[in-house]
Amino acid sequence: MNILVIDAQGGGMGRMLVEGLKRALPEQAVTAVGTNALATSAMLKAGADQAATGENAIRVCAATADIILAPIGMVLADAMLGEVTADMAVAIGRSPAHKILLPVARCQTSVVGVQKMTMAEAVERAVAEAAAKIILVNAPKQTDYLEVGGVRCMNVGGLGIDVD
Repeated sequence: MNILVIDAQGGGMGRMLVEGLKRALPEQAVTAVGTNALATSAMLKAGADQAATGENAIRVCAATADIILAPIGMVLADAMLGEVTADMAVAIGRSPAHKILLPVARCQTSVVGVQKMTMAEAVERAVAEAAAKIILVNAPKQTDYLEVGGVRCMNVGGLGIDVD
């Protein structure tokens, strides 16, 4: 699985996503692309296996990704104080990858129906969704599950994800 994390500005959300993915799936390679060097550096320090910076890197990496994790602003031209170009947004939107977009209120965009949560909560949910997709690519094994309070759950990096 080709996992891509994309972020802008200071790379804080990208850093948290990379850390969470590496904690949940330590053997899984993660590629990080930042709109700027600061964002890229933060994700590299968090444990990304490889990284690049800029519009062309987003275009190239998004085209080959299986899963993309990013703040929702990455698919909105001119978001993140103008760091997201229209070409970046189109490249991510056109990617055949499954996109896991995290809601961020700072992009002058609201997603109706999304409950308010902290960045840490949104990152935890995004990591759990990505991990579940990666694990379920192959036939799940009995050990991929645990029972919590009578409910069968997927065991992802110590998080119980409800599957029944």
